[in-house]
Amino acid sequence: MVEAPRLDLKQFPPEAYRHLLQLEGLISKQFDPILYHLIKLRASQINGCAYCLEMHTDEALRIGEKTERMTALGGWRESPLYTDKERAVLSWVDEVTLIAEKHASKEAFEGLKAHFTDDEIGWLILAVVQINSWNRIAISTRAQYERAVQPAHAERTPEPA
Repeated sequence: MVEAPRLDLKQFPPEAYRHLLQLEGLISKQFDPILYHLIKLRASQINGCAYCLEMHTDEALRIGEKTERMTALGGWRESPLYTDKERAVLSWVDEVTLIAEKHASKEAFEGLKAHFTDDEIGWLILAVVQINSWNRIAISTRAQYERAVQPAHAERTPEPA
């Protein structure tokens, strides 16, 4: 059974929450929206954040991301659906999200340098840190994502057996 929300995000410390949203706005301007959603989805998969997975899947679909790419994201290393640039980013997302395992390896960092400037890498680090922050807030408060539109399967009537 899904646990009820522990804290309404509207009750979160307002000044801190406002600053998180401002940082989110700054970071989002630095990336192609599809790439930014891949970052958010991958970190949210690793962290098991249902709220963020639902929200960023919903948003990614609305901006034109392909279902196949989101479905294959957990196996990005073996999937042909991602560019070399996306693979470098996804490797970095994995390492920063699981930082205790490899401590953001030199190999993963060097993989970014073929595709990004130092300034862009700084923004990429902030993007990964930010989604990890949101994941921890959503998970610890047991936040529930509310879609503006119900999923298609919820509208279907069951077929007779």
